[in-house]
Amino acid sequence: MKLYDIKAALQTAGSVTFQLPDGTAVPEHFHVTEVGIVTKHFIDCGGTVRTERKAAFQLWDANDYDHRLKPQKLLNIIALSEKTLGLENLEVEVEYQGTDTIGKYGIDFNGKDFLLTSTKTACLASKKCGAPEAKQKVRLSDLQTQTACCAPDSGCC
Repeated sequence: MKLYDIKAALQTAGSVTFQLPDGTAVPEHFHVTEVGIVTKHFIDCGGTVRTERKAAFQLWDANDYDHRLKPQKLLNIIALSEKTLGLENLEVEVEYQGTDTIGKYGIDFNGKDFLLTSTKTACLASKKCGAPEAKQKVRLSDLQTQTACCAPDSGCC
């Protein structure tokens, strides 16, 4: 989801709520502690130099039970980030503290809640580095049976 999509969703949202991929809610007393631009400059395993830019939101499970983040407040934080940092309409990633470490999530909106979506790694240069392509999954029940040369009644044994 891109930044402008989040801003559009906030225009009509009654509240700001986030759900983790397992369906549990981020506690209502969370804070957005950072909005920024993350730039990743790297070389993939095939030797191609790449640059990736994303907008990043960091959610923090605060012990501040008296304040709840309202849609307009988050819109104000985003507007300040656009003005101060030059934040553009980038894909948004969300950082959130899990039980062991900070997780990075994609984001979606279901009309009521913002959904934190699982992210995955992938080889960006599979044709150059020789990584095998994903094997096609086949159900065993769909395979045709072949007559074995040593079937029990074949007389070969």
